[in-house]
Amino acid sequence: MNRSDILKDIGERFKGEILEVFDKSPKRVYIEIKPQALVVIATYVFKNLGARFNIASGLDTHKHIEILYHFTFDEINFLISFRVKLLKNKLEIDSLAPIFEGANWIEREICEMLGVNFKGHPELKRLLLPDEWPQGVYPLRRDYKEWDDSSIRDRGL
Repeated sequence: MNRSDILKDIGERFKGEILEVFDKSPKRVYIEIKPQALVVIATYVFKNLGARFNIASGLDTHKHIEILYHFTFDEINFLISFRVKLLKNKLEIDSLAPIFEGANWIEREICEMLGVNFKGHPELKRLLLPDEWPQGVYPLRRDYKEWDDSSIRDRGL
């Protein structure tokens, strides 16, 4: 499949689940999808279209937490990023770790750093933060406040 075929297939198959398409460049497309459609779309792109799950990234945008799931079609040097936006009062989405193991650690990291609960994750435990880090304090959130007065953390400010 070429770039056009891939986009046409996804667009037709998941028409009701796609909120917006941003065609950034010949090698990069962002597709915003409904959060409840993530597992179905990611499974299809991974298993049926043969894309490789590259990574996921999360961001606090004040209004919501945004997660980008990046899939690469290596043969044609093409990257699709599926964007989901989660309301801050409901930071929960289905896990992709049961579909492909590559999502395991990045979901743990996003949970720890931004507070997103990945439903169905096989073991959503700490990955990066120390054991004494308090529950409910997420260092990559915009509203993060230092909780340990004795620590020295250079946040690049």
